[in-house]
Amino acid sequence: MGESIKLRYDVNGEDFVTCGQASEDVKRTLKGIGIPSATIRRVSIAMYEGEINMVIHGGGGVAEVEIFESKITIVLKDTGKGIADIEKAMQEGYSTATEDIRELGFGAGMGLPNMKKYSDEFAIESRVGQGTTVTMTINFQEDA
Repeated sequence: MGESIKLRYDVNGEDFVTCGQASEDVKRTLKGIGIPSATIRRVSIAMYEGEINMVIHGGGGVAEVEIFESKITIVLKDTGKGIADIEKAMQEGYSTATEDIRELGFGAGMGLPNMKKYSDEFAIESRVGQGTTVTMTINFQEDA
């Protein structure tokens, strides 16, 4: 592949209809350059969960994706309210989503756990009142 491919997306924090378009575009790009489908699946899940979290909790933000020879790095940045207790937020089923969000079918408390599960490297930095940055690295996996 040579040099890395860099993609950048603005995630609208007010719009559940367009949420997921960035992960769909990344999926299309990865298919187009011949990345193994097992890797595409992991990237798609991790990135979609991140987009949803950015809309629900972060007021939107920026998703930056870099595709290398053997891995993909995803950096999601928002300037939302931040996460007061990261350890608690990483527990499956824990959610601070409002009832309105839950009625839409979101806010089950699986976003951050799924992001970590489908990443080979996962880091989260958050400051209350300033926002959150999640960095995920997904190594290429050959299809079974």
